[in-house]
Amino acid sequence: MRVFILILSAFLVFVAGSSSSVKMSSKLYSCSFEVFGTVQGVFFRKYTQKQAVSLGIRGWCMNTYGGTVKGQLEGPNKEMEEMKHWLRNTGSPSSKIDKAEFTDLQEISKFSFDDFSIKR
Repeated sequence: MRVFILILSAFLVFVAGSSSSVKMSSKLYSCSFEVFGTVQGVFFRKYTQKQAVSLGIRGWCMNTYGGTVKGQLEGPNKEMEEMKHWLRNTGSPSSKIDKAEFTDLQEISKFSFDDFSIKR
């Protein structure tokens, strides 16, 4: 029994070390975005926040005086690409997206935001 516990402990230390090193090696990226179309008054920001949280994306979004929604995204490349696709093509159920513009992805060393928020 004691040998089993030692082996199990060693295995758990190995697995914990492996998964944390994978997380540490994931590169993070940042970009700004602006979405044009019918994106105000249709819960676009709320759905954007929900989608970002589901993907582990951090940042923010807000309405602009020009009738668009703009914001900042931070996260791993795969999740950033999924979020960009969602902003270009899906949005909230009542939105009508004409276009979405993004700055180039910039590699960052760590997150600047604790979560994804809606600015007012």
